[in-house]
This record gives sequence, C-alpha cells and structure tokens, in this order.
Amino acid sequence: MNDALNDLYQEVVLEHKRAPRNFGHLPHPTHQAEGTNPSCGDQIAVELKLEGDQVQDIRFTGHACAICMASTSMMTEAVKGRDVEAARQLQQHFRAVLTGAEDPENAPLGKLVSLAGVRQYPSRIKCALLGWHALMHAIAQDGAGDGAAVSTEQEPSP
Repeated sequence: MNDALNDLYQEVVLEHKRAPRNFGHLPHPTHQAEGTNPSCGDQIAVELKLEGDQVQDIRFTGHACAICMASTSMMTEAVKGRDVEAARQLQQHFRAVLTGAEDPENAPLGKLVSLAGVRQYPSRIKCALLGWHALMHAIAQDGAGDGAAVSTEQEPSP
C-alpha cells in the first residue's frame, strides 16, 4: 500500500474511533444483533429500525478496537436510509475487498474503500467485518425476537 493510501486509512480509522457515527442505543429497534470477536475482545451490538425493506435508522454500541469501531461507524453511515438489498450488496463487496476476492478500485464502496488497507493485516480482517456480521444477522431476523448473537467464527446468513 502506498504512503498516501496508508495515511488516509490511518486518518479515517482514528477519526471514526474518536467520534463514531450513529453510536448509542436506538429507542425502539425492530431488529438487533450482537457480535463478538473472541481473538480481539471486540463486542458490538447493532440496532436497526426497518420499515419495509428500508433501513430507516441504525445505531451501534459496544467496545472494540479502532478498526472495528471505524468499520462499524462507517457501515452505519453507508446503510442508513438504504434498502436491505443494497446493504447486503455493500457487505458482500466490502468483504470481498478485505479478503482479496475483489479489487478495491473496482468495488462500489464509496468512502468504505478507505478501509481497504485492512487487507494488508489478515489478523484484523475479522475486526473490520464484525459490525457487518451483526448487521446481516439483525436483518435476517423476523423482527419479533430479542436479537441474535454472532461471533466472527460464524458466517452471516445470506
């Protein structure tokens, strides 16, 4: 990774760690799930308000490393107001970029592309994907339950 991209990556991670977007509880979530990364100690809870197939609102809480916090913060910005299928597609592209299956320059990630540098650190990929795993599990709920728990050792349901 060149120095300019590495600097951008570090700057974005630190900014979102310092001031995570959409952090806090949602008053009346319709869907929620928690995620943990046993190897890092990350714990994230994602709460959604879905109306039809639209993510009307999203929040998250928890404590996690800078990469996990930044990725989850940016995820909330990227999916808020979008439909569920768009969120699923974004998650698939983001995961593909981090695992090397898709070139970051060809992926429709918007600002999330600044996190592509995580793929240079294989042990941290799970950190960057934890919030996304929780999001996919929350979306997969029927909305009637208290939420799902997911570990980064598990894959989200399609």
